[in-house]
Amino acid sequence: MATYAARMMDAVSGGEGRYDFEAEEDLLSRTPVRVVRAFMDHVDRDIFPRVPVDYELNAAFANREHQVVTAMGSLIHDDDPPTPFLLMISAARR
Repeated sequence: MATYAARMMDAVSGGEGRYDFEAEEDLLSRTPVRVVRAFMDHVDRDIFPRVPVDYELNAAFANREHQVVTAMGSLIHDDDPPTPFLLMISAARR
């Protein structure tokens, strides 16, 4: 397992969070959608385990040179309006 860092920005409130999570060593060699899914599984399991959170992905890109995945989409909470987000995922710095 390897440690990755995700930085998520909320377009509605202007809030921002940094999250570390563990996933397979080769995560960043996978498709951008799979990288985002690995992070969202962490969100569902470890950050909001009691609150169902879904997401809609509008775009996801990989910059292989810099080993960064960038994604845009919306977090979907029960009855609240969807919250647009920007997400960047890379290997965690040691």
